[in-house]
Amino acid sequence: MAKEVELKLTLAEKEQRRFLRHPLLKKAVHRQIETLDNIYYDTPDLALRRYGIALRLRRHGKHWLQTVKLAGTAAAGLASRPEWEVPYAGRFDFSVVTEKKVRTWLQHPHLLAQLAPIFETRFQRQTWRFTAAPGAVLLTLDRGWITAGEERTEISEVELELDHAPLNALFDLALPLTESLALTPAVRSKAERGYQLHSGIPWQPVKATKISIPPSLSPLAAFRTIALACLEHLQQNHYGALHTEDPEYIHQMRVAMRRLRAALRIFSPLLPTRFTSALKDAFTPLMALLGQVRDLDVLYAEIAAPVLAAMAHKQRSKDKPPLASLLSAIDQQRQHTRQQAMALLDSPAYGHALLTALQALHQQETSATKNATTNATTKATTSATKLPRFAAKRLRSTSKNVLRRIRAIDYENPASLHELRIAIKRLRYALDFLSSLTTLKNLQPIVSQLIPLQETLGQLNDLSQAGKWLMAYAGEDTSLRQAVTLIGHWHGKHHAQLLASLPLALQQLEKTIENI
Repeated sequence: MAKEVELKLTLAEKEQRRFLRHPLLKKAVHRQIETLDNIYYDTPDLALRRYGIALRLRRHGKHWLQTVKLAGTAAAGLASRPEWEVPYAGRFDFSVVTEKKVRTWLQHPHLLAQLAPIFETRFQRQTWRFTAAPGAVLLTLDRGWITAGEERTEISEVELELDHAPLNALFDLALPLTESLALTPAVRSKAERGYQLHSGIPWQPVKATKISIPPSLSPLAAFRTIALACLEHLQQNHYGALHTEDPEYIHQMRVAMRRLRAALRIFSPLLPTRFTSALKDAFTPLMALLGQVRDLDVLYAEIAAPVLAAMAHKQRSKDKPPLASLLSAIDQQRQHTRQQAMALLDSPAYGHALLTALQALHQQETSATKNATTNATTKATTSATKLPRFAAKRLRSTSKNVLRRIRAIDYENPASLHELRIAIKRLRYALDFLSSLTTLKNLQPIVSQLIPLQETLGQLNDLSQAGKWLMAYAGEDTSLRQAVTLIGHWHGKHHAQLLASLPLALQQLEKTIENI
């Protein structure tokens, strides 16, 4: 069995010529070009896919090679998975698969009888070999197509694969490329894209998924797992943000960044300040733009547009505030800010930030492993730093911060409500990350209370900020200021209802948190 360790990057088709002219390629010790034809097999009900198996035949000249791959581990484009290859002689041979359960399942006669082609790929592969002691790194450019029936989509990928070289060699080669080329981690393999094409499933915004963290992990290993999941969440929404108008993709990318920052805060007692700052700084420009786009989307679609729609049926008059003009001004700024965000997401800076973060997380893991080995008898590796105890301590600390904010609340002060909203959001993320790792009681009731509270406080924050933003668009124009006043009056009742619902909800949350 071979273990494939690779970093897959998506390369925009327009960047292919620039990639081929990159001076780094001249340092390769070997280069070759080949055309690869691949056929992927599965059952009609896609049983292999459900099992996490990819079965492929690849043509090499007049011969075919059978490959079986398992899902392995993958995060933000960096993947490590087991695979088995054997010459194909007219029938599938799974005897080389060393995973007994997988081999037995694949060899079942009923399954073998159902295997059929699902989709195909055909692409030209250029491979450059770079020395990286004690081995090498293979850099490939794949250009071609995936076809499933009558459907087809392009392949334009760069892949870096280790050949007995250290993992850091991938980043040493990839980071210089991302300084001038728009290369981003490819979170969907050719096989995954082929299955999607076969099934006809459209792209959909991806929400954060539950992160499985074994209690046996060290706190630093748990942080790395969470951080990689956040980067995966971010990148899963990258394509949709670039190629669709659905604002939910931007929102999910923003959520991913907020979750990453929350993880940095939770694990900050264990993380070097330089490491934390570097990870935050890498994404600061992106966070700022995503936040602006999201705020303008809310201002346009949830604050101003509903008022215009409600007033549309009323008779127009010269005295009516020009809501449409105000809405148009907001939309122009929204589109301009969105274009800025799209430019960043489609720039080398975005991919470079992601790879920088991946490298930092890898180096942090390596450093932690070395320290644990070196200090095996020190307090750093005693039960005091075990994950369940650390999780309980951090959850209590985050909960106490919410309690302080509740007890100091000033319902007439938007800033006070905003600070409480931030504290509640951090507690919710902390529970998402750590609640399964502790024996603390009453955690589930807290989650069920936090979700509606976060929504209520979020709406109150949007409404409180809207007045300032709207007045900025109105400027000194009297009629536009009248439109802002109309919007404020229209939302006034809802604002009052939201505010009135808070005391009882916060009182209930306070009692629940006190019992932790």
